[in-house]
Parts: sequence; C-alpha cells; structure tokens
Amino acid sequence: MTSTTHQLYSTTEPRAPRIMLYSHDTFGLGHLRRSRALAGAITAADPSATALILTGSPVAGRFTFPMRVDHVRLPGVTKHSDGSYTSQTMDMDIEETTALRAGLIRSTAQQYKPDILIVDKEPTGFRGELFPTLDLLTEAGNTRIVLGLRDVLDEPEILAAEWDRKGAIDATETYYDELWVYGLKSIYDPTAGLKFSPSVRARMHWTGYLRRELSSPIETPEQPYILITPGGGGDGKAMVDLVLSAYEQDPDLSPHAILVYGPFLSGDLRADFEARVENLNGRVSTVGFESQIEALYSGAQGVVCMGGYNTFCEVLSFDKRAVIVPRTVPRLEQYIRASRAEQLGLVRMLDETRDGMTPQAMISAIRNLPRQNPPSLAMPKGLLDGLDTVTIRIAKLLNSPSDQAAE
Repeated sequence: MTSTTHQLYSTTEPRAPRIMLYSHDTFGLGHLRRSRALAGAITAADPSATALILTGSPVAGRFTFPMRVDHVRLPGVTKHSDGSYTSQTMDMDIEETTALRAGLIRSTAQQYKPDILIVDKEPTGFRGELFPTLDLLTEAGNTRIVLGLRDVLDEPEILAAEWDRKGAIDATETYYDELWVYGLKSIYDPTAGLKFSPSVRARMHWTGYLRRELSSPIETPEQPYILITPGGGGDGKAMVDLVLSAYEQDPDLSPHAILVYGPFLSGDLRADFEARVENLNGRVSTVGFESQIEALYSGAQGVVCMGGYNTFCEVLSFDKRAVIVPRTVPRLEQYIRASRAEQLGLVRMLDETRDGMTPQAMISAIRNLPRQNPPSLAMPKGLLDGLDTVTIRIAKLLNSPSDQAAE
C-alpha cells in the first residue's frame, strides 16, 4: 500500500494510516486472535501504518503483538450458563460495566482518530456498546467502517432472530462502508438468513480464510507427535477427556501427543487432567498456554482439535491432517464448519451421531490420521487468500471516497 500521503483528518502534515480493530471478547480467544492476524498483515503490507486493537479478552497481555500494533484492554465480562453477564473483576453491574466500556471505546476513537475501523462479528458491539463510537465516527465522516464476519456464525434462523433483537441489520445498513466475510461463498454463506438490502450485499467482499504463518522460529520436539488443542480451552473438557481416555485404553496408541490446554482450561479440571497425564508415562505431554502455537502446528504429524475459526485456519495454513471434534452448544457454528469441511475432503470430523463420542472412536480417528489426505489436495482456489484480500481492501478504502469504497 502507498497510503502515507493520504489523510482523512485535517492536519498540517500528511500522516501514516491508523487502523482500529474492535473485538468484544466475552469468551475465548477467537476474536482477539483474528484481529491480531489482521493487524499484523495490515502493518506488514504498509510499514508506515499502525493498528490498535480494542479487546475485552482477559489474556490479551499474554500475547506478543507485531511491530506497530498495540492493544487497549476493555473491562472484562463473564457470561453465565443462564445467558446473563456480570463484570469479570469489578464490583459493577452489567449496565455500569457496559457504559464504562462504551466510554473507553469512544474516547479511544476520539483520540486515535482511525482512518479505518474494523469491527469483528458484532455490528453493534457487546450490548450495543459501539453505538456512541459509530455515531461519532459517522458524524465526523473521516473514518471508513468495516464489519468483518467469520465464515460461519450460526444456524440462519437463530442468527436472524439474534440480529433482529440487537438491531444489527439496521446498524449494518446505517454505519458500515463494507462487509468482509473471512471465507468463501462456495463453502458457506453466513449471511444467508439475514435480510440485507441490495446495497449492503453490493458492499460485501469474500476474502478467503485468514492464512497463518510462523511469526518467529522456535524449537519444537524432535520426536514425532500429534497436536491436541481445544483452542482457548474454556469449552474443551469433553474433547480433552476423550483424547486422554483413548491413550489410557489403548497402551499401543501412538505417536506422542502434545496437549495445549489453552488459558481458559484451568483449576480443578486441569489438575485432574494432569494427574491422568502423569499416569500415561510420557506418552502425552502438556502445555498450559502457547502464544506461538503456530510452531507446534508446523511440526505436528496431525492435529486433533475443536472446530473454531482460528484453529481451522491453522489446520489449513500448515496443511495438517486433522480430526475435528466440534462443539454443538451454545451455537452450531463449529459443527457447521466441520461438517462442510469434511464434505469437501479438507478434514475428518468426529460426529457424535455417526461415530459416537467414545474412546474407541477417538482411537480409530488417531490411528487413521496418517492415512488421511492433507487439506491441500482438496483446497479450492483462493481458500487462504484472506489476508492478501484484506490488505488490498484497506488500500482501496484509504484512497477512495466513501461512495466508491465498495467497488
């Protein structure tokens, strides 16, 4: 990109582009990791650009960020089993917490003055916290606003009802210059159930999946191994239990397994798993959290994982034979992604109805991993072009009037 002379804000000297990314992050790592990948690609494509990520992730400080990328940590919230939210650490009710977050987001935008705002998944933000910032930036007229959507959101009927309840359709129509879908329409259309106007549909761009690379070389085990990862780990209990049960019941099961718990699988549950791992006499080893998990992907003979977006991108990027064990609650997102990927020959899915979630099914899946085709044999054209497409769109947005941005 050659946008260093472009200015959307009145200053006496041309300034370098500023990109702000918002991810609400009430649970897991997905939104933050996606924003981090985007910010890294954008600043790598334009060495003068900077990026600022606003995130509610409680573990944001444990990640390394690329040069010229920084983050602002929003007060965290916790979602309970009944669907209600509370403040993660402060003695404030959810309305007070949301108001505080909304004020911080608006103040940051006012001070940082982004040329482009990229919003991850939620057009109105957590509990509508983005509205003050969207109003501010739209009134100023100097910021291009983009909504980024992962390849699968939820079942169409459920998603339509959720967006209607949140006013998300109206917000998308009113505020957003472009919509980016981080996938391919030929694989799945996450907006199929949403009643967008033709003008919004015309502003949609299918980017392809967001490719992942090694940020820096680190040592990986020399012995052959498979990688076991439940992503952030908050909902990984069933998958981890299944893998450990497979190694417990089949003393000849190989190769060595490296289990990365993720930062949200902790406490008594993790202690129980650690005791079981200890009894496996070195056939399984564990890592609590690995901010550069890409290195473990690169060296693995295969992967057993859940079906989150970032995990799927890593499986594709490092061309790894994979068995996906998708969650089915509270959303069918992972199941939809995994089943479609299996249909295309990209991965193998462990389906509870078809295969059974049993140690025997997992033993069979691990033993058959070496006989699976790698994803590269079934990849359609443009599947991993997401980051390249995003940097092209950024350049066009920075150098085009708002009425031409969708071209």
